[in-house]
Amino acid sequence: MDFSIASILMLDGMTNGAIYALLGLATVLVFTVTRVIFIPQGEFVAYGALTMAMLQAGQVPGTVWLLMLLAVLAGLMECWSRWSHAHNLAQAIKSALIMAVPPLLIAWGTLWAAPQNFAMPVQALLSIAVVATFGPLVYRIAYQSLESATSLVLLIVSVGVHFAMTGLGLLFFGAEGFRNPSFWTSSWAVGPLNITGQVVIIFTIAVLLIAVLWLFFERTLFGKALRATAVNRTGARLMGISTHAAGQFTFLLAAGIGAVSGLLIGPTTTVFYDSGFLIGLKGFVAAVVAGLASYPGALIGALFVGIVESFGSFWASAFKEVIVFTLILPVLLWRSLRSGHSDEEA
Repeated sequence: MDFSIASILMLDGMTNGAIYALLGLATVLVFTVTRVIFIPQGEFVAYGALTMAMLQAGQVPGTVWLLMLLAVLAGLMECWSRWSHAHNLAQAIKSALIMAVPPLLIAWGTLWAAPQNFAMPVQALLSIAVVATFGPLVYRIAYQSLESATSLVLLIVSVGVHFAMTGLGLLFFGAEGFRNPSFWTSSWAVGPLNITGQVVIIFTIAVLLIAVLWLFFERTLFGKALRATAVNRTGARLMGISTHAAGQFTFLLAAGIGAVSGLLIGPTTTVFYDSGFLIGLKGFVAAVVAGLASYPGALIGALFVGIVESFGSFWASAFKEVIVFTLILPVLLWRSLRSGHSDEEA
């Protein structure tokens, strides 16, 4: 291996690492607020890329129909929950409308816009809006009633949600893969490297998102209030923090980050309905490196994962996935030895 090959592999690894950083960021975000290890994070990546591909083809994405279904289901669940607790029909209907109407408006707007062949930035914003709106709905349907459950129960629910979203992806998008056009087609030769505009966009968005969210959760009162729901949910409620709203807002951010990741990775690789699983797992490895707590740590861990994957694919392409996922073992061992052990919670 000479310097030219090493440079190309390094750039490729850092590009993939930036995508993994976004997913690691979303994983840390969800876990720190809701204690949910969100396995289906990668499905939002696939949904984002495939929704964009359908809009590029002038077709109505299948995610629109799924969004309508989940909006109605979540609205009915919210109505029943409010009615069973307060027996106030007007309040129950109001809560149901707040839950269901925004997703339905986004779905109907996308139905109208799909055959119009709008410019690529408009299609990208529509894709992000559709996929991001899945977040609060998924939380309301699958997690909200279990928010006080143990982390193990929440993990089992996440596995079930993953399989459901993967199957629905096959139903709505089919087994065929799609590759989206690049957002910026310019390129620059820097020595042996060919740096494209898409690579610049990936790095820029990854760094900005991580910086903004780190500042939000570490420096703002609202961000600290969201984190408080994970530390002590009962105490957060007593302080006037709505744990339901915190969970839904967190899932909205995570789904939006997944959608953005899908749009960024779409022009660099062919995306299938199940492509998000492996991509999401690599983001999870980055989050574990960060201890499921640090946003800058997730960035560093993700870049490390991407570089290891890139060089691993050069030296032993058949085992690159094994090499990447084996990274989690020494990290877990080191964190286990570094931290004290406590009795398992009842």
